[in-house]
Amino acid sequence: MDWYFKALRNYVGFRGRARRKEYWMFFLVNIILTFVLGVLDKLLGWERTGGEGVLTTIYGLLVLLPMWAVQFRRLHDTDRSAWWLLLTLIPIIGWLILLAFYCQKGNEGENRFGPDPKREN
Repeated sequence: MDWYFKALRNYVGFRGRARRKEYWMFFLVNIILTFVLGVLDKLLGWERTGGEGVLTTIYGLLVLLPMWAVQFRRLHDTDRSAWWLLLTLIPIIGWLILLAFYCQKGNEGENRFGPDPKREN
């Protein structure tokens, strides 16, 4: 949970770098919380016409900015510009390319986006 809160605290931090662990722990906690809120929406009967739950929608909107920020920083850790996120506009192929980038080891030492996050801890 520390990694999740670290990403939330840095919700407007589009500069710098995020190591793999920070990104994937944030992603994992988001999946778990979305699932729990979806179940809670069903139990409370708070589903809208399209099937989306009210709590799930609110949570999704609240974590949208931190999610973008951690994606920017993750790409920066691999010495890539955040412009690579435009690949999300290409279904499947673009998503797979970004997945590969997110799984890659970050650059060791300092790069143009800042110091190595592994050495800061």
